[in-house]
Amino acid sequence: MNENEVRILFMGTPEIAAATLRALSSHEGARVIGAVTQPDRKKGRGMRLVPSEVKSLATELGIPVFQPETLRDGAFEEELSSLDPDLIVVAAYGKILPPYIINYPRFGCVNAHASVLPKYRGAAPINRAVMDGERETGVTAMYMDEGLDTGDIILTLKTPIEESDTAGTVHDRLAVLAGDAMCRVVDMIRSGSVPRTPQPEDGATYASKIAKEDCIIDFTKTASEVRDLIRGLSPFPGALTTLPSGKLLKVTGASLSDGGRGEPGEVISADGAIRVACREGAVDLTEVVPEGKGRMDAASFIRGRGVRAGDKLGAK
Repeated sequence: MNENEVRILFMGTPEIAAATLRALSSHEGARVIGAVTQPDRKKGRGMRLVPSEVKSLATELGIPVFQPETLRDGAFEEELSSLDPDLIVVAAYGKILPPYIINYPRFGCVNAHASVLPKYRGAAPINRAVMDGERETGVTAMYMDEGLDTGDIILTLKTPIEESDTAGTVHDRLAVLAGDAMCRVVDMIRSGSVPRTPQPEDGATYASKIAKEDCIIDFTKTASEVRDLIRGLSPFPGALTTLPSGKLLKVTGASLSDGGRGEPGEVISADGAIRVACREGAVDLTEVVPEGKGRMDAASFIRGRGVRAGDKLGAK
């Protein structure tokens, strides 16, 4: 073992966390000694147990995996002491860390948060930034404290949000930035100089978890607002409206229309895309998921007589 290596306990669960783990596992001077992730969950029609992306990757890399049901009341204290990490790196773990974990490592407990803090603290920063029509986001490497994403900032890496972006495409770029940010933190630790800037409260916002009611498309809003909602919820969980039959229609792709007028929610035309009137302007729905079916382009849905001009969406 190199004396200048940083012994890291990694804590994370989904794909964005796995990307960070992969970057750290191959970074010079970083040695990942364990990966803590959520317990396997039942998924799919067969409700079979499925491991998290972090568990799958850690197993592939030969990194010991820990899946505690709870961290409360010192439940992970014995394992933590046995591992004795220099640094804990957290990326979308999904559970609140108690003080005995945050305060354990000599180099601290560092989180990769998918926003430019102090904006979009909380559970759904990527979705909310795109839904709000933001033009920029990023990853903030920060020291964890007992608040919700309120710790001191180490560094921030930024990326633009283009009009063609969805939450999915932004997620993929941030996954790369998160790994880069954590590797830079390791380099700073090894050099003996890690900046620490307290977060300002001015400008702080909260990105709450996406609820079902957040997914309902309101065509009485402007076309830009409707388009941003759809792309901010794409590919998951998906924006929702209803057909005249009352069936749900999930919308995963949309663009601003170059013309057409009608009552909010009215299908102006159905020719290649589903053009729907909003309070101001109109949107072209380009990709949909009909109730009980798979994802398809709007043209296929139109050919199957799923919708036609004059229909009203969101009326039921």
